[in-house]
Amino acid sequence: MSHHLDQAIRDCIAACNACATACAECFSHMAGKHSDNACPACCIDCAALCRLCADAMARHSPFANELCALCAKVCDWCAEQCGAHDMAHCQRCAEACRRCAEACRAMA
Repeated sequence: MSHHLDQAIRDCIAACNACATACAECFSHMAGKHSDNACPACCIDCAALCRLCADAMARHSPFANELCALCAKVCDWCAEQCGAHDMAHCQRCAEACRRCAEACRAMA
């Protein structure tokens, strides 16, 4: 088994890590504030799954593709929730989620 990570996998790992960080930042700004949708709660699920997905790809888990498919779905949901808000941190989170979803769909 090769332990080489090709560029597409590295790019997806980077997108997952960037998304997890953006979700953590969004959550920290939104925690305790009123929201008419699932933000900031979606950020917790999204960040956790992004980190799990990045780790799975890095260690060549046999479940990486399935995790990537789920990660894309959760990122789409989080992007929709956070993207509905005008705050800059929510918009950054939504954009990071969109990039991650696209990268994960390509891996799945």
